[in-house]
Amino acid sequence: MTKAHKGTIQKGFLLRRKLPVEGLDEKQWKDFVQELNHLPYVDFAEHKPTNKLDVIYDGSHWSLDELLELLKAHGGHVKAGWWTRKKLSWYQFTDENVRANAKHEPFCCSKIPPMKRK
Repeated sequence: MTKAHKGTIQKGFLLRRKLPVEGLDEKQWKDFVQELNHLPYVDFAEHKPTNKLDVIYDGSHWSLDELLELLKAHGGHVKAGWWTRKKLSWYQFTDENVRANAKHEPFCCSKIPPMKRK
């Protein structure tokens, strides 16, 4: 059985992020995950036992940068390390790509492409 998505979610732009998080105790984790799950463009958020955050959100309306700001507001931060920095930069790149694709308005294939005027 498939899970129903929130009404504000565009299924084609869903992004899953798995981040190692430090600096949060159990109560802060619970509050943070609960707040994430109540946001309109976050489809699912979960705290894994290894202090990892698993979150699925609509990339056309929300981004990793906003997630990191919210994490910082709750007193946490992403674990430092080479692999984490590499993964974060890839996540940011794909967020930008998804947002650009969501804004793109394609033209019909049977029409002539718009011409630039000189």
